[in-house]
Amino acid sequence: MTPVIRTSSLTKHYGRLVAVDRMDLEVREGDLFGFLGPNGSGKTTTVRMLLGLVFATRGDIEVLGRRIPRHARDVLGDVGVLVEAPAFYPHLSGVTNLKLLDSSARGGRASRRRRVQEALERVGLAGTGRRPVKAYSSGMRQRLGLAGALLRPHRLLVLDEPTNGLDPHGMHEIRSLLTELASGGTTVFLSSHLLGEVELVCNRTAIVHRGRLVAQDSVARLLAPTGRLSITTPDPRRALGVLERMPQLARPEVDGSRVHVRLDGLNPDSINAHLVQEGVRVSELVVERRSLEQVYLDLTNTKKPPDAPG
Repeated sequence: MTPVIRTSSLTKHYGRLVAVDRMDLEVREGDLFGFLGPNGSGKTTTVRMLLGLVFATRGDIEVLGRRIPRHARDVLGDVGVLVEAPAFYPHLSGVTNLKLLDSSARGGRASRRRRVQEALERVGLAGTGRRPVKAYSSGMRQRLGLAGALLRPHRLLVLDEPTNGLDPHGMHEIRSLLTELASGGTTVFLSSHLLGEVELVCNRTAIVHRGRLVAQDSVARLLAPTGRLSITTPDPRRALGVLERMPQLARPEVDGSRVHVRLDGLNPDSINAHLVQEGVRVSELVVERRSLEQVYLDLTNTKKPPDAPG
C-alpha cells in the first residue's frame, strides 16, 4: 500500500541554517501520526514543505501518491490543513469566515450553510459562530481554524499544533474528535511539541530533534515494557529481604514504598505469590513501561522534554 505521506532525504537550508536534515518520513493510511519535537526543531518547516508552501533544498516528497510540489494543486483538495495560528478576517463572524473558506466547493448556499454549521458543532463553536472573530479568544480561534480544515471530508488532515491556546477540557475534546476522524478512515498528521498529547492519541509517531529524525515507530513499540517490575507495599524492607533470597532475581532496589526488580523472564504472578506466601502485603504490582518523555530524553540526550517550561 502506498504511504499517504512519504519523504526521502528531505532537506531545507536557510543560508547556513539547516532547518530540516535528510528526513525520511512514512505515514500510512489510517494513521493518527504524531510528529513530535520542541519548537524550532523543524516541524513547521517540514509541514510547509509537505503542502508545497516552501520548496525543499533537496529530497523528495509524496503526498497521497503524488509528487509535491509538482502536483500540489491536484492533491491539496483532498487535504484538510491547519498550520500554526490560523488567520481570519477579524471584523467578520466565524460563520462568514468559514463560508468564504468554503466558497470554492460545489453546491448551493444551503449545502454550504449546512457544512459550516456541522464544522462549528464538531469543534464546539456552535453557539458562537455569529460573533466577530476579533471577539474570539485564542483557543476559539484555534477551534475555528480546525473547523475550516473539517469543512469537507478529506483523506488526510495535516494539523500543526491544533491544541494551542486550548484549556484541558478543549484539548480533551479535540483529542476525541481526532480519534473519531481516524477511526472513520481519515489519516491524521499531527505536529505537536506536547509529549502527553501524542502519547494519548497517536498510534504512530516520529520524533524530530534539531531538524533530524531520531525515531519513527508505533507508540506501542516505543513505550514497550522495560523488563522491570514495580511492587508497591507497606513493607518495602521486608519485601526486599524476600526478593534478595530469590536466586533468579538480581539486585532489587527500594524507592520509598516501592521495590523495583528486573523480571529476567520470570512471571510477575509468581513473584507476587511468593511475596504473599512470605507474609508481605502487596498493594500494587506493575510491569514498568517507559513514558514518551523518557524515550524522548534518551534519544535526544536532553535534560527536559519539549513541553517543559523554561
